[in-house]
Amino acid sequence: MDAAAIAAWLRAHPGFLAERPELYRWLAPPVRVHGERLADHMAAMLHAERAHAVAMAARADGVLAAGRAAAGLAGRVQEAVLALIRAASAAECVSAELPALLGVDAASLCMEKPLSGTRLLPQGTVARLLAGRTVCFREAPAEVLLLHAEAAELAYYDALIRIPGEGPPALLALVAREKQVLDPTQGAGALAFLGRAVAAALGR
Repeated sequence: MDAAAIAAWLRAHPGFLAERPELYRWLAPPVRVHGERLADHMAAMLHAERAHAVAMAARADGVLAAGRAAAGLAGRVQEAVLALIRAASAAECVSAELPALLGVDAASLCMEKPLSGTRLLPQGTVARLLAGRTVCFREAPAEVLLLHAEAAELAYYDALIRIPGEGPPALLALVAREKQVLDPTQGAGALAFLGRAVAAALGR
């Protein structure tokens, strides 16, 4: 389409831009304002640009907040790993020390083989719940009694973390009443590392 055809089409559809204010961001404003109609278009363009700027600022704030939260979680995981290194029993450390260190309401080590201090899971449970994932964040999770026992009433949110290795299938289950405590945007990488640290502690 040439310029004349576009201009003719816009004259035939005077409400086109008014119904699509986001397009004003892509239009160059006139150098001078002649009359009320051009003034209205200038105002619409300025409004669209300001709205875009506000949205971008909010997005930047969200990214910064997520980064700070991820850094906080990474620091808590470091403290948890140090506790596992000191502990005589990895299972007891998980249930007794990790909740306070990670800021969660409860933590438990679940395995598909009997081991003192762990929760016994039916065979195939770990593979079914994680479905190939290393970390799984859940809202209003199912099977809370099986995984969390006495902490089941607190399990509005949980995170299931694979414990790697050649031993029986196992996972670390964390419980929280508030979403931001176990927020997926805070970085599953730190929790995956924690799962590896638990595996190392179990293998000592």
